Amino acid sequence: MDGKQVKILDGNTFVVSDERGDIEASLTDPTGLFSFDTRFLSKWILTVSGQRLTALSVDDLHYFETQFFLVPGTGTVYVDSKLSVIRHRVVREGFHEQLTILNHQRDPVDLVVRIEADADFADLFEVKDAVPKRGTYSKRAEEQALVLAYRRETFARATVLSSSESCAFDDDGLTFDIRIGPHGTWTTALQVAIDLDGPDNDVDGPSSPAWRARRPRTNIAQDLERWIQGAPRLECDSEPLKATYRRSLVDLAALRFSPLSAGRHTLPAAGLPWFMTMFGRDSIFTSLQALPFTQELAATTLRELGLRQGTRVDDFREEEPGRILHEMRYGEMTAFEERPHSPYFGSADATQLYVVLLDYYERWTGDTKLTRDLEYEARAALNWIDEYADLQDNGYVSYQRRNEETGLENQCWKDSPDSISYRDGTLPGFPRATCELQGYAYDAKVRGARLAREVWHDEQFATELERQAADLKRRFNRDFWIAGDEYFAVALDADGRQVDSLTSNIGHLLWSGIVDKSKAKAVVRHLMSDRLFSGWGVRTLAEGEGRYNPIGYHVGTVWPFDNAFIAWGLRRYGFKDEAARIGAGILDAAEFFEGRLPEAFGGYPRATTKYPVQYPTACSPQAWSTGTPLLLLSAMLGLEPSGEHLVVDPALPETIGRLELLDIPGRWGRVDAFGRGRVDTSRPNRRKRRD
Repeated sequence: MDGKQVKILDGNTFVVSDERGDIEASLTDPTGLFSFDTRFLSKWILTVSGQRLTALSVDDLHYFETQFFLVPGTGTVYVDSKLSVIRHRVVREGFHEQLTILNHQRDPVDLVVRIEADADFADLFEVKDAVPKRGTYSKRAEEQALVLAYRRETFARATVLSSSESCAFDDDGLTFDIRIGPHGTWTTALQVAIDLDGPDNDVDGPSSPAWRARRPRTNIAQDLERWIQGAPRLECDSEPLKATYRRSLVDLAALRFSPLSAGRHTLPAAGLPWFMTMFGRDSIFTSLQALPFTQELAATTLRELGLRQGTRVDDFREEEPGRILHEMRYGEMTAFEERPHSPYFGSADATQLYVVLLDYYERWTGDTKLTRDLEYEARAALNWIDEYADLQDNGYVSYQRRNEETGLENQCWKDSPDSISYRDGTLPGFPRATCELQGYAYDAKVRGARLAREVWHDEQFATELERQAADLKRRFNRDFWIAGDEYFAVALDADGRQVDSLTSNIGHLLWSGIVDKSKAKAVVRHLMSDRLFSGWGVRTLAEGEGRYNPIGYHVGTVWPFDNAFIAWGLRRYGFKDEAARIGAGILDAAEFFEGRLPEAFGGYPRATTKYPVQYPTACSPQAWSTGTPLLLLSAMLGLEPSGEHLVVDPALPETIGRLELLDIPGRWGRVDAFGRGRVDTSRPNRRKRRD
């Protein structure tokens, strides 16, 4: 699809169209109406008396709602049109579209309004990988609806189209023959309903998708307003920061997703368009970012991931007892085991991060009931670290895929094939033990020890976990440290040799706490050097490394979420001003993206580009990028739960000025945090504050 794309979404249901509101999808084009990993509408084209329309403007009213203002004709020169068309679209279990045509003439007008419609029912993996369909299609034009259906053995999906005004349905769409009086208006309500079980015999009965689409629905606008009102209120001198904060809250609301087992509880889907589903790593990171602002996401994430925790050894899904899933899918290719995502467990970090989130959730909320309820799951996760993740029997978490056909090669957060390399650009073999996996394992053991002692009342287990954590930290600082260059290797290869490229991963080590204090200053020096810090943020791979590419997915771009956790790690080791500098760069970039940080952006030096360069295929909105401004606010304000109190220790950039974060929820009830920007972030590597 050429030109601007217009996206609206609600949970894992989303619509991507052109700026006219039309959908013309191909097998490799992620446009259309998608829900639960299936495309339910691949064509939706409006014509008026045979003419396509031209967009005058598009109003993005809410994340779930948009409005298109159009005129007939497709010329490039403005025409004084006698008609105008408004398409008002709301997504919810399909979508509802209010189509309005206005006659601006003194005479009546006769029109033929036509909507061409079709559904290819493509699995999202089929769209992504250009895989052909194997099932059969059917179409049924009824008096009150058009039913588009697909079946492959027991897998069935259907789309039902209906209208509030009389029209003629045929296999390819619906047609209205209308007359509009002088200066008159004609309107119809169009329903596009989805069915995960195939077409019903009774097209308009109480169990049919057409009926379900017309039933009373939750007012999404009211729900959004409640969501925003329930979050802390931000008051500050920086108008761009206020806009970014609101955009983050709204996008986080948009990405809320209720798995089929979760009822009305929600967790964050990972990102539009490819990842509108449950991801272990993404949901955990986003929940951690959002904890000071909302606790619902973390609670649901912990419950749902615990419910699907691995219980057996399964090479196809890479499942192991205690392992936390990587990705859950509901589409056709998963149903027929052409993809392993039912769920797929190919992640080497989500399991450790699960324990980290559980501990931080309890520290923040005081919810010992959920922490006790999930004791078995947390113990199983901790056991997985030692029993299943230590592939080389050397005490380190490493990974090597067992599903050679469709499994992920890299099972760390940098999961693209070329993301882990030696300094000269060559790729190591497998198994690989990346450095941040060890940091997460260390943190999980430390936090697990606290839970064991204070919540589960198992002193012996707590003591053993502390012993294991101390031993891991000692060995890690010996084996991963590149003494001559004073930074940590990104990984150890299959022979135990250091994979010596300089990467942003070392910032995650600060966040986990595994770095010896004597080495922290050197690590920070590298993070804030021109090789890694672009001025907008820390690059994934340092400039000058063999595979460095400022627009390479994990080999030189800047990832906002990555930077947020690096800033949190800098705060943990007392480098407040450096954390503020990273925060200032990322938040400055957010202003150029109209408050919505993308998944990643170019790693070009700030002095060269003057603006952050878009990465061409970045997801947007994307959950952990949406959560980035929230975590940066927490890090710069120095928010940290301590017993029944919240510690506030601000170190803010000068550019922010006065800042108040009011009604922060937690085990203390609600409290306020205040700060004033005093950190000078205008000059490279400047740590001194202005008093």
